[in-house]
This record gives sequence, structure tokens and C-alpha cells, in this order.
Amino acid sequence: MPRYVDGFVIPLKKKNLAAYRRIAAKAGKIWKKHGALDYVEAAGDDLKIKGMVTSFPKLAKTKGGETVLFSFIIYKSRAHRDAVNKKVMADPAIQNMCDPKNSPFDFKRMAYGGFKALVDL
Repeated sequence: MPRYVDGFVIPLKKKNLAAYRRIAAKAGKIWKKHGALDYVEAAGDDLKIKGMVTSFPKLAKTKGGETVLFSFIIYKSRAHRDAVNKKVMADPAIQNMCDPKNSPFDFKRMAYGGFKALVDL
């Protein structure tokens, strides 16, 4: 059975990178504690590739002083993802981090989805 991936794209003010990193490190430990196989949060670095028609900044509609975060969590399957996320969402530690008032990013601008692995080497 192919693995399953939750993917995220988030525009973020560069000045909030350190705050986001602290939250992401805690969140990653929670996801891994509840069974996620891998957890990666990455900040945009080389986003203006010559010859590309579009870019992550365009897709994320970044504003001045923002970058793009590209993040993913890997699971054994969609059923495994659903079970892990149920545990994560019930974990009191994650509840404190999900308050939009205390977040370094705008939840309304985050893109998120689940993906079946097409190629998994």
C-alpha cells in the first residue's frame, strides 16, 4: 500500500520564522509521538526559478516581507493518517498551539491537503 502525505503551503512573514520554528518543532514531536513516520517543515529559499511560469510565492499570494513554508507529514496510509490525526487533535499540547490569536501565520491563507503517494522510492 502506498504511503500517504499531508501537505501544507503557508505564506509567512519572514520576521515570524523563529516563532514558527518553535511551534513547528513542538508540533512535529507531537505528530511523531502519535505515529507519523516523518514530519518536515521547510522555509522558502530558492523560489524564483528562471523559466518557470509560476512560483510558490505567486501561488501563495505572498506579500512584501513574506516567504513560503512547504511542509509535509508522512504516514503508512490514509487510514493511518486519520488515526494519527485523531490522536494529535485530542492531545492537549496541540490545542494550545492551534489558537489563531497566538499564531505566527494566518490560518486562512494556509493550503492543506492529503495526497496518495504516486512514486515512493
